[in-house]
Amino acid sequence: MSEPSRLPRELLLAFAPVHKSAFGVAVGVALAALVLLLTLVSIGIPAGRRPPIELLAAYFRGYSVSGAGALIGAAWAGFMGFVFGWFLAFCRNLILAVSLFVIRTRAELAQTRDFLDHI
Repeated sequence: MSEPSRLPRELLLAFAPVHKSAFGVAVGVALAALVLLLTLVSIGIPAGRRPPIELLAAYFRGYSVSGAGALIGAAWAGFMGFVFGWFLAFCRNLILAVSLFVIRTRAELAQTRDFLDHI
């Protein structure tokens, strides 16, 4: 079995698992801030030139292009961002773990393939 200390630190960090809750909170906060800022900026734009962000009401129940709607949209976006970020980190960790297991198993089988030839 190989020692992990032989690998460079950068490589160990690249294959380290992502903390699911922390990644979910980060994505949730970023998405909530984006919806909040987009709505607040859109309130200041005249109705004819405003981007069609009222379509977010189809995804976020209670959302409207207003101050209260901005808070409701930010809450929904934060929740959805957390769920999406958590699931993305979970999938990344799972795929990485399965890939490393397959690679390690193939390498061990390749090393022991000719074991019986030496007996």
